[in-house]
Amino acid sequence: MKVRIFLFLFLSLLIFYAQLQARVAVFSAAIELRQPNDSLPEKGTKKKWPVRIAESFINRHAASEIYDSLYCGKWTYEQGMMLEALHQMWLFNHDAKYLTYIKTNVDMFIGGDGSIRTYNYEDFNLENINTGRQLLFLYSLNKNKKYKAAADTLMKQLKNQPRTKSGFFSDKKNCPSKLSLEGLYMYKPFYAQYSRMFRQNKNFNDIARQFILIKEKTLDTKTGLLQNAWDENLQTGGADTITAKAPGFSARAMGSYAMALIDVLDYFPKNHPKRKELVKILRELSEALLKARDENSLWYEAVGQGVQNDSYLEASSNYMIAYAFAKGANKEYLERKYLKFAKETFIGVAGKFASVDEMGRIDFHKAGGGTALKELGTFLLAAIELEKAEMLRKEDDLFPVKSKITKF
Repeated sequence: MKVRIFLFLFLSLLIFYAQLQARVAVFSAAIELRQPNDSLPEKGTKKKWPVRIAESFINRHAASEIYDSLYCGKWTYEQGMMLEALHQMWLFNHDAKYLTYIKTNVDMFIGGDGSIRTYNYEDFNLENINTGRQLLFLYSLNKNKKYKAAADTLMKQLKNQPRTKSGFFSDKKNCPSKLSLEGLYMYKPFYAQYSRMFRQNKNFNDIARQFILIKEKTLDTKTGLLQNAWDENLQTGGADTITAKAPGFSARAMGSYAMALIDVLDYFPKNHPKRKELVKILRELSEALLKARDENSLWYEAVGQGVQNDSYLEASSNYMIAYAFAKGANKEYLERKYLKFAKETFIGVAGKFASVDEMGRIDFHKAGGGTALKELGTFLLAAIELEKAEMLRKEDDLFPVKSKITKF
């Protein structure tokens, strides 16, 4: 009798183990089929630039902790920028370490019930939306309900976000009348991705209207550039009292707008009546930005002013624009010539702010008083798009070798 019971239990365990192995194999195969496999270079060959940039970051940020940030240990946009770059790396070459890094970092903030550590719904701060893109990414892979619950919370914020009189999202509760270019990247891609994933197609009308509205309100008809912001109540510091436009052209603001626009197009319905208009806006802004570059193929923060009036060369804004140019060309929204322009900017900024240490790790140095973390995220995103077009393969001597190691 005991022998029969033992055999029964033993066979049951074998069957359970076989079923478990089969499920693991199916899940692994499903993951493998989600994106084409772009293998890493074999040993003895030089790694691609995006791989070198990403691995340098992971090497310095063990245990998936992102610490070099103004908002260290908090759920915020800088974290989201870097994780999105690593997400694109995973899509680029399917290396599991990028997926592991993203999941481990996100899980530090997400409770089993979907609560988000350090996030305060009542702040209505749009900067807290950006990292939500990784919640949607992880949910698409494993359908874990905690990621969906957390993403639902962020979407609830957007649904109840204070708006200006014209219907534009206010960046924060204390900015009731300001329309800001820079804030669009913080939430628009998540807004579009969530709407596409959960078939809330009516949201795309709102998304398109806000892109178009702020373009109309901030457009400088002489240059085609977009001014920093627009205030319905003329309360923006230094705003023109006639037009309500914040004076000057910010490379970071226009770079953020361009990034938001091109990422949103990934999810925007192809048959939507406003899609063509959004692509047209991208083309017109890209053309205007191209004309505003300096002789070194770069943009100072105060576009068109060079080093005058305390303007400075800010790396992240240049990489935002380079990313938009390169991805726009790869997606055929822009002409192929924009890949060349993106490469010129990529190399120009890298030559000023990046270097390779003796261990082969890429260092990225702070510029313009900003944090190097968000600069690194845009650096990696631009590198990935250029690598897709095989624009970086001959740039083995892109950066000088330095022995000093600078954390980024």
